[in-house]
Amino acid sequence: MNDNTRLHLPAIESTADAPLQARLQHKIDHKTKPQGALGQLETLALQLGLIQRSESPALHGPQMVVFAADHGIAAEGVSAYPQAVTVQMVGNMLAGGAAINVLARQHGFALQVVDAGVAAKLPAHPQLQARKIAMGTKNICMEAAMSRLEAQAALAAGMQAVAALPGNVVAFGEMGIANTSPAALLLARLTGASIMDATGRGTGLDDAQLRHKQAVLARALTRHPATEPPDAVAELAALGGFEIAMMAGAMLQAASERRVVLVDGFIAGAAALMAQALAPAVRDYLVFCHRSAETGHRLLLSHLEARPLLELDLRLGEGTGALLAWPLVQSAASFLNEMASFESAGVSEK
Repeated sequence: MNDNTRLHLPAIESTADAPLQARLQHKIDHKTKPQGALGQLETLALQLGLIQRSESPALHGPQMVVFAADHGIAAEGVSAYPQAVTVQMVGNMLAGGAAINVLARQHGFALQVVDAGVAAKLPAHPQLQARKIAMGTKNICMEAAMSRLEAQAALAAGMQAVAALPGNVVAFGEMGIANTSPAALLLARLTGASIMDATGRGTGLDDAQLRHKQAVLARALTRHPATEPPDAVAELAALGGFEIAMMAGAMLQAASERRVVLVDGFIAGAAALMAQALAPAVRDYLVFCHRSAETGHRLLLSHLEARPLLELDLRLGEGTGALLAWPLVQSAASFLNEMASFESAGVSEK
């Protein structure tokens, strides 16, 4: 259906394994607690075991990857911040001063920033992967955000960015002024949600600015009709962003290596939506870490049938929500591995 002759998607195995699932569920149910008493933590423990094909999952070498890019649609005034903030914030991250740096240090994540398409030349830095596709996307209101070849190159670059990293856990974040706009457009196109419902305030638009943003995105969506038959790469090229495309490729690669994938907020969610459109089995590997304050994120999570771990009214991005949820992921593995069973503890079951 899709012309992916220049794009080789990695093979992703479903984590479905009925015998292993039964053994994991038995182990979870016979811990010294009422069945289901640890709620979502039990579901998460089961997911971790299935991802790692183990009744005793182990988490090691956690990686945080932030994809940064600029967006031509910023010229339409859809963000409260100027485009120059993207490169400034990348500099802040490389200097160790951003929120994601604080959380990565706190939780022991190695941090990499990937230049997916920042509209400036960035100096070399040990924590910077230079994978720039172009100096930002084009204005979606006027033309496609990128060519099909650029979309494929971004997906491939995301795969390569992950393939070079150690560990079996990877969290993804982003930085890019105006990137809630391509995320909202992809949400609307891939799920059928209205642009009004998919579009939120981003970095803090007031009511008048939000109405302007919604009108701009409605115009952009009309400018690029849906493909027939459906073609996810074509939609990504028309409506997406380089960091979203790269993150989608990174998720596919991580899943193909059976890594646990920590998904941050709305932008990362849009990348997950795209990754699932390209390879449905990727969904098994995704841990949705929080529900953000961005309007479309609730719709996106509902479409993916995802129940996030946290709801803290976050709207920062960068991967911050993913790292805030990390202690819960650790706790799910720890209780599965370390908590006594009724039999081993000599405790009577009901």
